[in-house]
Formats: sequence, C-alpha cells, structure tokens
Amino acid sequence: MPAQPVVFIHGLWLHASSWEPWFDLFREQGFEPVAPGWPHEAATVAEARERPEDVANLGIDDVTNHFAQIISDLETPPVVIGHSFGGLIAEKLLGQGYGNAAVAIDPAQIKGVLPLPLAQLRSGLPALSNPANLHRSVSLTEKEFRFGFGNALSEEESSALWEKWTIPSPARPLFQAATANFQMHSEAKVATGNEDRGPLLLISGTADHTVPDVVTDATLKQYRDSNAVTELIKFHGRGHSLTIDNGWRDVATEILVWLRQQNLGD
Repeated sequence: MPAQPVVFIHGLWLHASSWEPWFDLFREQGFEPVAPGWPHEAATVAEARERPEDVANLGIDDVTNHFAQIISDLETPPVVIGHSFGGLIAEKLLGQGYGNAAVAIDPAQIKGVLPLPLAQLRSGLPALSNPANLHRSVSLTEKEFRFGFGNALSEEESSALWEKWTIPSPARPLFQAATANFQMHSEAKVATGNEDRGPLLLISGTADHTVPDVVTDATLKQYRDSNAVTELIKFHGRGHSLTIDNGWRDVATEILVWLRQQNLGD
C-alpha cells in the first residue's frame, strides 16, 4: 500500500524549503511529504531574493489552483498542511474536495472572519501601507519579521530565522484577505459549509501577532454549519514562527497524533 502523501504549503515571506525539518519526521512516521513552492517560486532562498518580480501579483486563486493541479497529479489524495496563507489555501482546497484532510496552522483570515486586532494590522503594514504594492512583491525587514513572526523568540533566534528562510512575497493575498468581507466573490472565501470534506485541524499560536488567536477562534466558528470534523489546538505562548522555530517538533508531533486519530497514515 503506498504511503500517505502530505503536501506542505508555506505562507507569505517563507520559502518552501522552510518545511525541510518536517520531512524527516513525517517520513519516519510512514508519510510521503512534498513541499512545492508557490507558482514561479525560485528553487532556493537566494534565488528567490534575487528575483522578487517572479511572484509579483499572484493572488489567492492563482496559488490555490496551482496546488489543486499538483494534488490532482498525485496517485493518492494527500493530507494538506498549510501555514499562514498556506493554511487559508489548505482550507480552500479541502472545501473544494482536494485531499483526505487538512491542517491549517495560524491560517490567514477567510471571508466571514470579522476580528481585526491592532497587532494583525501592524503585521500587514509592510504590504498594505502602499496601495501600489497590490501588484508587487514585498520583503520583510529584520525588524518587521521580529514583530510579525519572531515576537515570542529571542532576538537572536528571530534574526537567524529571518536570514535563513525569508523571501519576497506577493502582497495581493493580503489585500484580498483585508477586503474579503466587502466583496461578494472574494478569493478568500472558503466552502465552510461542506459536509462531505475530510477532517480539518486548525492550529493557533496564542502569542501570534500576524494571525492572532482571536482570529483563529473566529475561523473555527465559520465551520459551525458543517458536521464534518473540525477541531482546534492551541499552542500557548507561541508566535507565527511556530513551524520554523525551536519548537516546531512539538507542533508537528501534535499533528501526527491527530492524523492517526483520523485513521490517516500507517
């Protein structure tokens, strides 16, 4: 019997290779992990930094359709695990019938989620402060990364992660999420009422500035009209860096336990 595939989807400002530490653990547990980049994403962090224009102007549907095609080409429906905007995309894919299950870690807010905490607004300012950024890619400074991702870490660890993993990312998804509740056909809309989908796990870091805990709580409530499995696990004191910082294994292990509970994997 083939191993259960897992498709990892990163969010804004991180490269696909940031999932590398997860690969060995998931393989050891009998899964077959893949972490494709976003459309046109360069193969390495260094190359992505040299060619920021490659990903400029990508929107949520562009990325969702990209991963839908990747999933369609797999022989076995995968588990989809996404972080930040990758979490939103994982939710969209699951709602559209792609994958056996999904895990959305600190997922960007979907249409219908109303809370907009000040910390979240500040985290989005590098992109949202200039309307012209809608068509551009944007990079985070070390200080901006520290606030949005590394606020629960030491300054040394935050700086090291910024240097190792960050890349320019399209600003368009942030604009789309910020205006989702004012648009009838927003690309940030998810089929939360789908009762035929696989199980969904939401994960929140309670110290997250980019996707504050209250936002993930509100996301969970959007699924109240579906009888499909939808659960939430909180990691207290963890920030938006929880997939790449020194505590990543705790998050990954909790996900593996949950997947076993859903009868996924060996």
